[in-house]
Amino acid sequence: MKRILLLHTGGTISMSTDQSTGAVKPSDEHPLHKYSQLFDENIEIIEEDILELPSPHITLLHMLSIQKRLNAAIDEDHYDGAVITHGTDTLEETAYFLDLTLDSPFPIVLTGAMRPIDEIGSDGVRNLQSAIWTALSEEAINKGILVVMNEEIHSARYVTKTHTTNVATFRTPTFGPIGIVSKNNVRFFQKIVFEETYPINSITKKVALLKAYTGMDSILFEALVESNIDGLVIEALGAGNMPPETLPGIKKLLDKGIPIVITSRAFNGIAQDIYAYKGGGKHLKSLGAIYAPGLTGVKARIKLQVLLENNISLEDLNEIFES
Repeated sequence: MKRILLLHTGGTISMSTDQSTGAVKPSDEHPLHKYSQLFDENIEIIEEDILELPSPHITLLHMLSIQKRLNAAIDEDHYDGAVITHGTDTLEETAYFLDLTLDSPFPIVLTGAMRPIDEIGSDGVRNLQSAIWTALSEEAINKGILVVMNEEIHSARYVTKTHTTNVATFRTPTFGPIGIVSKNNVRFFQKIVFEETYPINSITKKVALLKAYTGMDSILFEALVESNIDGLVIEALGAGNMPPETLPGIKKLLDKGIPIVITSRAFNGIAQDIYAYKGGGKHLKSLGAIYAPGLTGVKARIKLQVLLENNISLEDLNEIFES
C-alpha cells in the first residue's frame, strides 16, 4: 500500500460560501476530509491540518514550519509522496521556498482551488486527486517541488498565478508546464535540468521588493537606505532597465552593501543586461546589481532570502543567480 502525507494549510480549497451574503470564508471543518480517502483503496492518506490560513496571511515563518514538517516526514522514511493544499495567492512562493530548501527522496506536490468546495464547477477535489496521482508517480521523483492545478504539472521554480479567478490561472511563462495529468495517468515531457538546495533553519533577514514604473524616482530607494533591509529585488522595466532618476537611491543601497537583484516586470522572457544607456542593464550591472534571468520578482525575493540566510557572499550571489 502506498502512503501519502497530506498537509492542509488553508486557502479557498478549504473554504465554503455563505449562502446569505455570497462571501467565501473558512469552513468550520476542512471540506476535503470526506474526499481524501475516496480516491483509491490501495492508497493510505495521512492528513494533518498544520495551518488554517488564507494565503495572504502566510509568512516566511509559516513556510519554514511547512518545510520542517516535510523534513520530519523525510526522516520518518515511510511516505511515498506528500501533497500540500494551499491558498493560491501565494502558493507559488511557498512552492519555490520548499524547492530551494528541501532535498526529498519522494515527490512533493502543492495544489489549491480557485472555487470553494460548494460552488458550481468547484475545482478543489479534482485538483487534490490530480496532485495525489502525481505524488504517487515514479516519474515525479527528483523533479523538485511540483505544482499541480487544472490537470497541468508545473515546476515550482517558474510557475505563477496569472488570473484572479479563472481555474486555469497557473501558468509557466516562456517554458510551459513540465507534464499533464490525464484521468489517472501522469505524463512528463520536460526535464528539470538544474536543481539547487540550501539548508535553512531560521528566518532572520529582511528582503524588500519594488516594481518599476515610468517616471519612477529615488524616493522609495532613499527610504530603504534608512531602513534595516538586508536585500532588495526590483521588477525592472523590459529586459531589466530603470529610469535614470532612480539611480541615486540605487547607488546608495549598493554602496551600503545591500544586494540588489534585478528581474523584469514583463510576463514572458528573462531579465538580462543588454542596454548600455544610463539606467540600462549594462549600467546597472556595472554598479553592482545582480540579474536573475527567468525568475519573477516574488521568486527572486524568496531565493535572495534563502541565500542571505546562508550568509552567501555578494560575489557568490551574482554567480548563483545567473547560473
